[in-house]
Amino acid sequence: MNIRIGSRGSDLALWQANFVKDELTALGHEVEIIIIETKGDKIQDLSFDKIEGKGFFTKEIEAALIDNEIDLAVHSHKDLETTPPEGLVIAAVSARANPVDVLLVRKEAVDEIKTLDLKDDPIVGTSSARRQTQLRRLRSDVQLKDLRGNVPTRINKLRNGDYDAIVLAAAGVQRLELDLSDLHVIEMDPTLFIPAPAQGVLGLQVRDTDSAVKEAVAALNNVEVGAVINIERGILRGMEGGCQLPLGVHCYKEHGDWVVYTAYCKDKNGVAEVNSYQSEEIEGLVELIVDDLKDGIS
Repeated sequence: MNIRIGSRGSDLALWQANFVKDELTALGHEVEIIIIETKGDKIQDLSFDKIEGKGFFTKEIEAALIDNEIDLAVHSHKDLETTPPEGLVIAAVSARANPVDVLLVRKEAVDEIKTLDLKDDPIVGTSSARRQTQLRRLRSDVQLKDLRGNVPTRINKLRNGDYDAIVLAAAGVQRLELDLSDLHVIEMDPTLFIPAPAQGVLGLQVRDTDSAVKEAVAALNNVEVGAVINIERGILRGMEGGCQLPLGVHCYKEHGDWVVYTAYCKDKNGVAEVNSYQSEEIEGLVELIVDDLKDGIS
């Protein structure tokens, strides 16, 4: 069967779309990619909290899916709203790439004696409220500056001296196989600097009524990853937040137990608090963590 994939036009989005295309082609399907520009792509001069609405990188693609202009949307799962539009479902999730964040530092700004190997009063680029509140936790002297654009553009802004350092998802950098030899690269410990829920995972979205495409895509589903990110995104949903809520959640299984780390701040201009949870049982775990975060952890 022929499957039309909708994708943003950035290098990373097209890598992701082509990755899924190759997997579906290997299963015998004919696949084409249709590029769709989103609100987040069009508006590059504002930080996310100043853009009206939600789903900056997904809404137009989801609309094309609803309107039958495409058959499959490939998203960075962390960009998706926790409540999908009516009629759309996630038919599969991918294997998880490295879920951590990386700090890229200009060599001139490195001071290995200090936390994060950053000199005093560093200018760090990120438009993520989650990353901003966690950076303040680690370095009270940090000067935060908005950072927009696709991954190569952001790295070039760093190289041009607009920032001393920037924070990016490791998965995006590694998928694009970018040369970072001129930069100081720190892979952040995901239990100390908590990633976004579902970071490093692709969400494959289809129309709920399209049983043929749903069945084709379901063959790519990673059940183990699905169980982990259901916990991460369940906490995000319980906190009634989108991708700009200052919330990090990292979940994994260890010796049969579910281990969950959270970083949360009620105020995007504040300092995140990191906490951890461990449970043999998955039932009730999300609700327990959500209640804990809503009550305010001392």
